[in-house]
Amino acid sequence: PPLSKAIGYLVVVGFGALFSVFTTAVVYMDKIFSGNATVTSEHFNTAGRMVKTGLTASVIVSQWTWAATLLQSSNVAWNYGVSGPFWYASGATIQVLLFGVLAISLKDIAPSAHTMCEIVRARWGKSAHITFLIFAFLANIIVTSMLLLGGAATVEALTGVNYELASFLIPWGVILYTSAGGLKATFMASYLHTMIIFAVLITMITIVYIQVYSSDQIYDFLNQTVSYSSEECQVLFSTDGTVESSFYYDDNNKKQYACGAVPNNNSGSYLTMLSADGLMFGIINIVGNFGTVFVDQSYWQSAIAARPESAAKGYLLGGICWFAIPFSLATSLGLASTALMLPISSSEAGNGLVPPAVADHLLGEAGSALILIMLFMAIVSTGSAESIAVSSLVAYDIYREYINPEATGAKILWVSRVVIVLFGIFMGLFSIALNAMGLNLGWVYLFMGVVIGSAVIPLWNMMTWSKASGTGAVIAAWSGLVLALIGWLVGAKIQGGSVTVATLGTNEVMLSGNLIAIFSSGIIHYIYSKFIDPQDYDFSTLNENIHLVEQDLSGLGEQQQDRKVLRHAKRWIARRGYLLTFVKIIVWPILSIPAGVFTKPFFAFWVLLSIAWGFGAAITISILPLFESQDEIGKVCSGMLNYILCKKVEETYAEEEPAAPAKTLEEEEPAPQAAKALEEDEHTLVSQAV
Repeated sequence: PPLSKAIGYLVVVGFGALFSVFTTAVVYMDKIFSGNATVTSEHFNTAGRMVKTGLTASVIVSQWTWAATLLQSSNVAWNYGVSGPFWYASGATIQVLLFGVLAISLKDIAPSAHTMCEIVRARWGKSAHITFLIFAFLANIIVTSMLLLGGAATVEALTGVNYELASFLIPWGVILYTSAGGLKATFMASYLHTMIIFAVLITMITIVYIQVYSSDQIYDFLNQTVSYSSEECQVLFSTDGTVESSFYYDDNNKKQYACGAVPNNNSGSYLTMLSADGLMFGIINIVGNFGTVFVDQSYWQSAIAARPESAAKGYLLGGICWFAIPFSLATSLGLASTALMLPISSSEAGNGLVPPAVADHLLGEAGSALILIMLFMAIVSTGSAESIAVSSLVAYDIYREYINPEATGAKILWVSRVVIVLFGIFMGLFSIALNAMGLNLGWVYLFMGVVIGSAVIPLWNMMTWSKASGTGAVIAAWSGLVLALIGWLVGAKIQGGSVTVATLGTNEVMLSGNLIAIFSSGIIHYIYSKFIDPQDYDFSTLNENIHLVEQDLSGLGEQQQDRKVLRHAKRWIARRGYLLTFVKIIVWPILSIPAGVFTKPFFAFWVLLSIAWGFGAAITISILPLFESQDEIGKVCSGMLNYILCKKVEETYAEEEPAAPAKTLEEEEPAPQAAKALEEDEHTLVSQAV
């Protein structure tokens, strides 16, 4: 390994302890010096429902940046060329953009909610509540297992720290600060994680395309890689320069290394968007990631925590900025791995080892250390979001709902903290079990849509369609899962002749399972709700069935529930969310088709776009949260100064406004002032993004 075990332990244990101390100290200073009230269970799980646009966007980027984002995106670049990073980024951005519509709907019809399952219970009752609670836990488990599978494999490869030990130690960094500070500590830590991730990202794309190589050199190297014949590749990847001693092919006679023409790509080139396997991966990516956004409590929790006016803009800006991470990183490190023909096998690429291999090749130990730190930031940021999500589900949807309906805020807080610890320990053990079964990061990534895809459309319908049936939602979710599993298993048997981990993991088989899951459940729910059990639900009654534990009304005042602003915000995010989705998955790929195999100038433009997007996103996501929070930062700094100088200042607390009754968006027309204010917000957001 390029790094010593000591560095591995320092990053895994030391960074976890550092962030725990830092975030706990920041939360404490905010409480003491800003005059914020003592943390209640409401505040622990919702961060006061007053998070601003910049921090919301930063948190979305942070929790959507998995280990897979950094590792799997470069794996698909290694496999499919330029189409891989694009389909990874586009296929996983549109869900965040569209979730902004649900975020605003939530602020309108269920502003008091703590979890998505509370909303299910309030609208559809107990059976649906239990059903979608199971799917929510499956989403959390799958996401966290991917974090640990990719993270532990990379830590072992870079430092030699035992895989099982790394799987067990990594969650503890998350456990400490999440259980101490709750959602607010998670958000503050996520901002720091995001800044560090973007700092390493900018370093890597600068090294590959500006300092060491240029886009023209990488272009020539990629053409050279595909020019080799099968015999030449076997000689290149051999022990003594002969075909007989070659390890180019694996036991199933499939090529293991990046050399020779790319199967199912136009002209066998890495430099084309015309890639059948790349497109297939893109479809799997789109379908699977709808499940991991719409069914993952952590995204609902971020929407709950955001100010109403910040929810839509935060998700839109977060999606745009997040696009840069897989697109820019994989366009640099992923393509460099094939251009330089590094000896990375297909199994190593599937385990996520492309970025560390390239970084080590270019920068030595420093490169390996940067990738290790970047990866750890991604693991702990998403891991903390998943931990607080699971703790909220257990505390509100199991403990409060079925065990102790009269639970006090103190009890809820205690249960939340205990669950965070237990979930971290469980996931460490579970990732060890998955590794023992022979499942790697790439396999689980493709599989996730098969398991949770069937819950996506019923949840969307719950928030947006008054006729959606609860019974139909339960039937659709379970039927979709069963049909997807049957299609997945049968597909493996037909294509591979037997059902094994390898045959179940092919693109075609995974695609069939993913598509069956999401579309069958959608069709079943529509037919049942339209023709068998049509409802006429009054959304204005939904929030009445959701109750606060303590009367912590922060974020629930009249100003935060202004129907005029909410209605206009919903139209604002819907138009932009649908438009950007159309551009990302339809217009952009179509415009790339005439290019065929990229020319050198076209590839240079493509690389320039990835670099500009990376720098623009990094600047926006780093500066905007600080700019928006300058008043709060000033309060803390002045409070600390007064404390040091022993000055006594009378504490002032923000007045709580009475909670407003829930109304629907259709009840009132938007005021001209609200429209004008939103137009100004649009102009500001575009300026910030540029």
